[in-house]
Amino acid sequence: MKRPIVGVISNSYLVDDSYPVQLAGTSNLEALYNVSKALPVIFPGIPEICDTNEICENFDGILLTGARPNIHPKEYGEKPTLEHGDFDIDRDTVALPLVRACVEKGIPILGICRGFQEFNVAYGGSLYPEIRDLPGRINHRMPPEGTIEEKFAMRHEVDLLQGGHFEKIFGTKKIITNSLHGQGIKEAGERVIIEGYASDGTPEAIRIKNASNFAYAVQWHPEWNALNDPISRPLFEAFGRAIHLTI
Repeated sequence: MKRPIVGVISNSYLVDDSYPVQLAGTSNLEALYNVSKALPVIFPGIPEICDTNEICENFDGILLTGARPNIHPKEYGEKPTLEHGDFDIDRDTVALPLVRACVEKGIPILGICRGFQEFNVAYGGSLYPEIRDLPGRINHRMPPEGTIEEKFAMRHEVDLLQGGHFEKIFGTKKIITNSLHGQGIKEAGERVIIEGYASDGTPEAIRIKNASNFAYAVQWHPEWNALNDPISRPLFEAFGRAIHLTI
């Protein structure tokens, strides 16, 4: 079986506080290979290495993963504060135009967590630096203690738009998801359609209006246990169907 090739953006880290590396979580790769039936290939979030057109020419689909660093608020017209956390400006420079290019060229693209936020900022939207500080919101951050399974455990429900694209993917209007993020959508981007909300009103599932191909993003982490989870699997299967049609 010929597998479509999906580009997985990597993130900048320092090993031993001095050696720069580019990393991508293993569970993202496993979800693409085992559920989407694609061959995942990591590409660096470094603008000097990754040209947007070259990325689009060499991959059948794109996965924008989650990451600890956040999008720099200058990308949506705000000044950085301590609440905004750490940044990866190189990834901003690669990912934001890549979202728009994939939508324009009809290349399937899936955004997860930071990737979800990149979708919104790419189309002119803004972000709250810290969801848990907002009145009436719950703490959406990863639990600071526990096993990896406990950190990725299901945390809250998400209500989906009736008759929307995500309801069709999942076959239900209500799902339960994990939650490992601090930031979230403040103002939706011009073409960003919100189709899912957590019970506290936090946007959790979006798509790009009038995209000719798969252009969906979620705030949770569906890559975790994607082969067995009844919510994660349909999302990666839908992504897989889209990318298989491009080859």
